[in-house]
Amino acid sequence: MAWRVDEAVEHGLIDNTVEGLTTGKIWLAGRDEPLILSLNGDCWRDLAGTVLEFENPKPRVCPEASELDTEQTGIIGDITASRKARVPEISEEEMDECERRGQEIPYQWSNILYIEWFSEINGRVLIEAADYQLKVSASGWQMDEDQEEAQKLANLSAMRDFLAQVIRRNELDDLVESASVTNKGELDEFEWEERLKESDRLSDAYQEVLEKYIDDYDSERKEAFVMGWDGLLGAMAEREENGEDEDSATEADFLEEWQNSDGDDEDNESEDEWLAESHPLQAKAREVAMRSFDLVSRGDDKDSPAQRLVSNLMQVSAKLAGVLHGHGSDYEPEAGFVLAVLKRCLNWINDAVGACGEMIADADDPDACAYLENLRHEIFMIRDGIIKMRREIKKS
Repeated sequence: MAWRVDEAVEHGLIDNTVEGLTTGKIWLAGRDEPLILSLNGDCWRDLAGTVLEFENPKPRVCPEASELDTEQTGIIGDITASRKARVPEISEEEMDECERRGQEIPYQWSNILYIEWFSEINGRVLIEAADYQLKVSASGWQMDEDQEEAQKLANLSAMRDFLAQVIRRNELDDLVESASVTNKGELDEFEWEERLKESDRLSDAYQEVLEKYIDDYDSERKEAFVMGWDGLLGAMAEREENGEDEDSATEADFLEEWQNSDGDDEDNESEDEWLAESHPLQAKAREVAMRSFDLVSRGDDKDSPAQRLVSNLMQVSAKLAGVLHGHGSDYEPEAGFVLAVLKRCLNWINDAVGACGEMIADADDPDACAYLENLRHEIFMIRDGIIKMRREIKKS
């Protein structure tokens, strides 16, 4: 997805002294020539009208950085030195010691440098760093609050356009239209595989979006917008108009809806209704996936139980997002497609349960064991919800 080159940066500059145009040069370790930036748009207000110079105290050669095109022409993304992020308060050596002892790593909210653009050739490129040395010149022109909000909206639109190319929904529209003509609406094995590939692209896109907006105060709305989930945006706007609290749903609400309701009840939501807004099952999967990140240590390899737990839960969250929210743009997923993806989710859920069980068996601390037991219980809740959803779709 994004080209992340912050570790490879040696030094560089961003020049936004001409309103509506941002240029720059960025020198990367292992490259003789700098990246040359020519981007339409402006930085956020803290850097608008200025020249920003930055230097990385610990650059290193990254193979990925060598593949970037020298001429980086395109559209600006978010460029600011005032993006808020959680930054560790201790050194890497101290973080390793905290993880070895099972202690929580202390963080503080700090401003970080965030440089993002959308290249015509390479796509999204990102530099995100908390330890660069920065120097900002006096401002040659002033950006007001309204201009900044307009620029941020343009940046959201650029992210949405980029993700639309990644997901490539229009190809699926052509596929569905072809199937409706040749197979009377039924998809063959090849066509279903293309549908599942599209779901994989949705998964990758959603993980990218989560990483960018997870700490944003308006994260859900921005996630929905850039993913093209216009139906979800409409549902959120309707809740606001009705004075409903989006965060009012509790675990009890989830249990009542997915554990205690009667599958034969005539008042159950239809497929169109549960696709029309943020689904409680996907919301629960996302929450559990986010919580599982706390269990991963920096030294864990990809085959460790903690890494497998996180990976499987993220797959479930992203796939559910794709089939339950992805209807907001050009097409709505068919029931058969949803069933196929839900079946995949059950496999990941089973792997997550197994990984969680391994961690429980190895846990020495009673509190850690209790936390894992609770997490496994909630994973079982998600599994039961998926099974119930499959049963309801098959009946419809």
